[in-house]
Amino acid sequence: MATITRVEILQVDLAPLVKRTDAIQAFITQETPMVRITTSDGLTGTGYSYTIGTGGSSVVALLRDHLAPRLLGRDPLQIEAIWKSLFFSTHATAVGAITALALAAIDTALWDLRCLAANRPLWLEAGGAQKSVPVYTTEGGWLHIEPQALVDDALAAKAGGFGGSKIKVGRPHVAEDMARLGAVRQAVGPAFEIMVDANQAFTVAEAIRRARHYEALDLAWFEEPLPAEDMDGHVRLSQSTSLPVAVGESIYHPSHFREYLQNRACSIVQADVARIGGITPWLKVAHLAESFNVAICPHFLMELHVSLCAAVPNAAWVEWIPQLDPVASSRLTVTNGKVSAPDEPGLGITWDWQAIAKHQAFTPLVITA
Repeated sequence: MATITRVEILQVDLAPLVKRTDAIQAFITQETPMVRITTSDGLTGTGYSYTIGTGGSSVVALLRDHLAPRLLGRDPLQIEAIWKSLFFSTHATAVGAITALALAAIDTALWDLRCLAANRPLWLEAGGAQKSVPVYTTEGGWLHIEPQALVDDALAAKAGGFGGSKIKVGRPHVAEDMARLGAVRQAVGPAFEIMVDANQAFTVAEAIRRARHYEALDLAWFEEPLPAEDMDGHVRLSQSTSLPVAVGESIYHPSHFREYLQNRACSIVQADVARIGGITPWLKVAHLAESFNVAICPHFLMELHVSLCAAVPNAAWVEWIPQLDPVASSRLTVTNGKVSAPDEPGLGITWDWQAIAKHQAFTPLVITA
């Protein structure tokens, strides 16, 4: 039986490839905590998570001081047992973002190891439900972008094979949102999907009001209309609108998704593999949503989510935000509106270690027995 003999912790800081703004924040930098786990039989798995500008050092400290040392001597294939023991070891800081991001860096590395040991790609090892998944783009829809630029980007996306575009909403008045969205709908026609994302900016009353206006545009979904902790508000909104309500990037445990689904507070779940704590809980959320006949359309991390979406039958979309291009040589290709999961063993991400060394925030930390 192989055991874990070495854990390496590093962080890569990546600048956004384009300016990114939404109703409550700007995407300053992607802090990317990474974990490399090596076993006694010589295999090394690589995992990662991310922040959008703050908290990376806290994730690294949790990994260094508390989680990584607990991995030494463990059987790397006992992923469920490891996840559960690490989660309980951090009970005082769970459930929450920092703990989830740290767990995700470890869990994705363990899944990489599992797939490498089995000589199978992640999408097949985790379920093998569908080889390719429809894709939409968010990169041209940020809140600061004016209507004509939104139109130009959406038309380019449509011509490039994308099935939809996400546009940020939350301008000071609903009329401004409608001017931006209306221009895009008129340009792309009725068959191209438009998603909107408020990034938790609205009160319940304002979300209901804006949804009433948005309905005329036949949108694919209304994403994060309210703070994630306001489940009752999501119930009220869902009962008042025909728009699908999407939530999940700011939810950090499968049980919270269960509560949303049981209360009919959403109709699309957007579990983020990093913010939910890794592949292990992400798959549980996906199958939970399937039991409610609800689609999963994950947030961000397209390089990893493409394989997870291909693993489950109810994944409807992959979000196109190519953030790893500076440090990974693997690329997703849009073909007939879809992207296909990589067939290489492991997570399917080909890391460029020379480029990673240039972007490192600190000298890698190594923990051994």
